[in-house]
Amino acid sequence: MKQRTAHASTLLTCFLAALAIVAAAPASAQAPYPTRPIRLIIPFPPGGPTDVMGRLVAQHLSSVLGQQVIPDNRPGAGGTLAGRVVATAQPDGYTLLLCSSGVLAIGPALYPNIGYDPLKSFAPIAMVSEVSYVMIAGPRAPFNDVRGVLAYAKANPGKLNFGVPNGAQPHILALAFNALTGADIVVVPYKGASNAMTDMMGGQIDGGFETTSVVFGHLKEHSLKALGVIRDRRLPELPDTPTMIESGVSDLRGASWTGVLAPLGTPQLIIDKLRAEIIAGLKSPAMVDTFQKLGAEARFPTTSEFAAYIADENKRLAGIIRAAGVKAE
Repeated sequence: MKQRTAHASTLLTCFLAALAIVAAAPASAQAPYPTRPIRLIIPFPPGGPTDVMGRLVAQHLSSVLGQQVIPDNRPGAGGTLAGRVVATAQPDGYTLLLCSSGVLAIGPALYPNIGYDPLKSFAPIAMVSEVSYVMIAGPRAPFNDVRGVLAYAKANPGKLNFGVPNGAQPHILALAFNALTGADIVVVPYKGASNAMTDMMGGQIDGGFETTSVVFGHLKEHSLKALGVIRDRRLPELPDTPTMIESGVSDLRGASWTGVLAPLGTPQLIIDKLRAEIIAGLKSPAMVDTFQKLGAEARFPTTSEFAAYIADENKRLAGIIRAAGVKAE
């Protein structure tokens, strides 16, 4: 009898210990994700194309996850400040990064000691968008297409100047255009795209590169003109503007792209849930309509394909930066 009593006592002790373990388990292990608001870190100031994409994603996720997804703008150092915030955050799904080439390719090539590895510190969730770049010129520029730019540059070496935001992708595109075509165009770095476009409209500089989402309004008002689109086919919104391929510059690549990443180590179940919801949002009629107005296209690569895309962008853009000797201001 004593032996049975001791055995029963042992079983009771084990049962109570198991209950204590379950009771002590963190809420996140028991409740479905998410149980509190999520921060989406955006690496640039409010109002730009990257910010717009981030807020569209945050709005959609807030509507389907049952928790608010809060856009948190963290500009600075080419987007690398935002990258560091996310890379060093807890990998629990409550701090996400709206990534771009600035955070994962250009910034790391320009700034030392950024505090993260662009290829190893993050877990890809989903690509969101690609927005095409357009070569643009002021209304009084003496050319109307890319071939005209090349002819003028050949006849007037060193007299054309393109204004671009320093260290951003338009800067890289201008340098690559020179290298690919042999054009002797002076590349003038600006602190921001808006200053460059203002001077372009006023005739202080001749041309440059910018995204369709930024320049559509100016093109409609004829305060700027489109010369060529960096894309494999013409844009429906700019049917009369030839592509760079049609213009004889087939190797010029570049798009303003965005995607969502999490800190490395984030549970796969959380990544899969977020990916599914983001893709569902991108395919919704409202998002498709908004993207069309911005000249953007949704992209749906797998996570491994997205990781490979990031690695390719990192290698390509960093190589152009090093070859041209671009420095951060």
